This record gives sequence, C-alpha cells and structure tokens, in this order.
Amino acid sequence: MTVKYAIQSLTPAVGTDERLRAGVTGPELVETSLLGGLPIAVIDRARSAALMIEWAMERRGKGLPPIYVTSANGQVISNCATDPEIRALFDEADLIHADGNPMVAISRFKCAKPIPERAATTDLVHDVARLAELTGARFYFIGGSPEVARKAEENMRALYPRLEIVGARDGYFKKDEEDAVVAAINAARPDILWIGFGVPLEQRFISRNRDRLTGVGLVKTSGGLFDFLSGAKSRAPKIMQSLGLEWLYRAILEPRRLGKRYLTTNPHALWLLLTSSR
Repeated sequence: MTVKYAIQSLTPAVGTDERLRAGVTGPELVETSLLGGLPIAVIDRARSAALMIEWAMERRGKGLPPIYVTSANGQVISNCATDPEIRALFDEADLIHADGNPMVAISRFKCAKPIPERAATTDLVHDVARLAELTGARFYFIGGSPEVARKAEENMRALYPRLEIVGARDGYFKKDEEDAVVAAINAARPDILWIGFGVPLEQRFISRNRDRLTGVGLVKTSGGLFDFLSGAKSRAPKIMQSLGLEWLYRAILEPRRLGKRYLTTNPHALWLLLTSSR
C-alpha cells in the first residue's frame, strides 16, 4: 500500500478540504484551535498517523531537518503559561496534539473548531506502526532505562513483525555523548524518531539538535511511552481514560512523584482551558 493510498482511505480532517485543494501538504495543512493558550491540532488519530507517515517519507534522503510533532496535556498547558522557556520550546513544534480528554471536551463548547479526539502517544504509536508496516516507514526509539528500551523494542517487534525498527536505545547518556547519539540516529536513517525523555528534556534535545538530525524525517516526542510499551507501567482502565481520569490512576500508582504535580497543575490548566481557548 502506498502512502498516498493510505491518506486517501481516510476521511479528511475537519477544515482541511480547501487547504488540500490548494496543494498544501505539510503540517500547515492541519488547522488549529487555541486551547489553554496553545495552538492544538484539529485532527483525529487516524489522520494524524497517515500524515506523520507521509510527511516523514517525503523527507527521506533530502537532508532536511525533521518535522517536529509533540503533545500537550494539562501539565504542559500549565507549565507553558508559567515558564517562558517551556513555552518557547513548544512554540518550535510544527504540530501539537491534544493528549487529554478534558481538552477535547472543553474544545466542544469553547472552540469554533473542536478537537475530534484525544491523540495520546501511547495509542498513536500503534496507529503509526500499522501504517508503517504497509508503507515501509522506518522507526527509531530512544528513551527509558536500558531494560525498558530493550523490552519496548522487543514487544514492538513482536506486535508488528513487518515494522522496520532501525535503532533503539535508552535515554541515559552524558552530555559529551550527545554528538555520538545524534550521529548514530542519522546513520540509521529513520523516517520517524520516537523520543521519550519527558517534558521538557525531550523538547530541549530537539531544540538543540533538530538542525543536525538531517537523517530523520519526523520526530515525535513520546514522554513515558516506552514504560508502557515495555510493560513496566500499565495504562488506566478504559473507563478512566474515557472520563479523562488517567492522571488520577497514575497519581494513585505514583503518589510521591505525581500527586503534588497534578494537584497543582490540573486546577491551573482547567482555568486556562476555560479562559484561554477559542
């Protein structure tokens, strides 16, 4: 199956018809709505996956800096409003997904163009992997501990035997090793680089190295993705995900690390979503 066929098999995202007719094909194809002060992509997971594949493979062999796709949740919205450095890092992204059901719900009555659905990276990676098996798009994973990285790669190979994973490594390396890490990624020539260092470490890495990652087609920030792919952590039950309570499930499992964070950022994010969205 070609990338174009995969794209054409999907229903166009809301508001993109005129842009498609005008020949727009990059991230600017996707319209955005302001949510909590951030420009969030008005797009569903299926079309996100197809466009990520298309954009990445269009850059194959051209020596261009990669397209940069990231995600925002309540914590990100709060931090972007209070920390100018983090806001600047997110402003560098070509596209920002909504990784939170409250964002989707509030967009339905605050935004002229509502967000169709949550695009959590833990779900999106599987959407993209299924298309990558059909199109030959190559993956590279970086992040997590050595054991988490190894197990995440092993599990993805088992789930998607036709997926070409050209590299995988942990996210623990010294500052003076970063040049070698970038060189290894470029040498592997991945179409999509999944980077899971957490916010804002992954955004800083991209900001420092984007112009040098010319062997990569697209980079997608991934947060704690590899913990879930490896089985080191479990996702919340579906009912909690659908109610926008995955944060609560994680806080219960890791109260010391996440409890205080969520108690401070979530109310602030909710206020921003209600007052800085359109």
